[in-house]
Amino acid sequence: MGLSMALVGALTLLTPSAQAQRDTYGGIRSVVGRRTGYYHVEKIRGRWWIITPGGHGFISKGVCHIAYTADHAPTLGYSPYGRITEATYGTAERWAAATARRLKAWGFNTVGAWSSPEMHTQAMAYAPILNIAASLEKDLWLKGGVVDVFAPAFEAGARKLAMERCRPLRQDPWVLGYFTDNELRWGPDWRSHETLLDTFLKMPADSPGRRRAEAFLKRRKSSGPPTDADASAFLGLVAERYFKVCRDAIKAADPNHMIIGCRFGGYAPDAVLQGLRRYVDVISYNDYGFVPPVWTLDRIATTTGRPLMLTEFSFKARDSGLPNTRGAGLPVETQNDRADRFEGYVTALMKRADCVGYHWFEWCDEPKEGRFDGENSNYGLVRIDDTPWEVITARMTAVNDGVEAIHAGR
Repeated sequence: MGLSMALVGALTLLTPSAQAQRDTYGGIRSVVGRRTGYYHVEKIRGRWWIITPGGHGFISKGVCHIAYTADHAPTLGYSPYGRITEATYGTAERWAAATARRLKAWGFNTVGAWSSPEMHTQAMAYAPILNIAASLEKDLWLKGGVVDVFAPAFEAGARKLAMERCRPLRQDPWVLGYFTDNELRWGPDWRSHETLLDTFLKMPADSPGRRRAEAFLKRRKSSGPPTDADASAFLGLVAERYFKVCRDAIKAADPNHMIIGCRFGGYAPDAVLQGLRRYVDVISYNDYGFVPPVWTLDRIATTTGRPLMLTEFSFKARDSGLPNTRGAGLPVETQNDRADRFEGYVTALMKRADCVGYHWFEWCDEPKEGRFDGENSNYGLVRIDDTPWEVITARMTAVNDGVEAIHAGR
């Protein structure tokens, strides 16, 4: 399939001279917002935009896990990609400079979560992930554990981490914003069948979370097993506490940069959305469907009144030679199918007035032997040998160049 008519139309508005009309940070000068010196969001003519430090409209076009060593393969005892990059570049600094040049040539402007720190000095927006809850419990994402957000230790831990991670970055204009965590469990999902109310009621008897859950049920005069309504109402309390503590900790350390959510993992309960809306600038959502989850995105935007970003999406192909047996999403047949899916997905997103960015997962393919959790899929823009997947990166270049025009509704 060739370029879509929508994309062709957008590209006609972005001639070489038009593309030159970007500010230092990649914002388009035709969309003007407040010049604050830092990235922030504004609604302009009914459409949400990220505004660059220079005061112009910006769509965050990112890639996750741009890492010098990429994934370690436990069965091998080393990272296959890391061996290649070490032999090719010698240092993470030289690798990062070369990688940034490639990303910019493909139309990307943002370094996503889990990227090497050397990528944070390449004149690209970058979005650190803080892992505020995950810093307090090992393997939180894998296990779907739940941190006692009502405990003083959670607040103290959040403030300590923010001072360590955010305070040094408070004057860096290239920081897009902070992710607080990744794919926390907010209820029954692939990791547990329990509601968070169930989980809090199983915490130690003297824990603040257990006492809060018991007091909550007592106030509601619930005499039998907790109902769905009980679980939802308590979930809202947990969410508000989590996001408020995170917001207060980050802003005490760094008042200048955005909070861009917790990277919802495929679902976002209404009670959580209602609890967070006062505490985040942008909602981050991860999805591995073939098309954007329109109903969910509509609900997020309506419930919160905030803009959103798709912070993980990807397509893997059977012709890559990788197993593709572990990892989110169903495989497509060919690299051209990957490119078609990318174009369709991003074009649909950019037509939305509430979407301000998208981050592809991920920079490099996963090892065929499997990474730490067994994933072994063709998510990469480059192969394990660091050569690009030419078909999809060529399409990405064309698509990325046209998204601002699509988003502006031209």
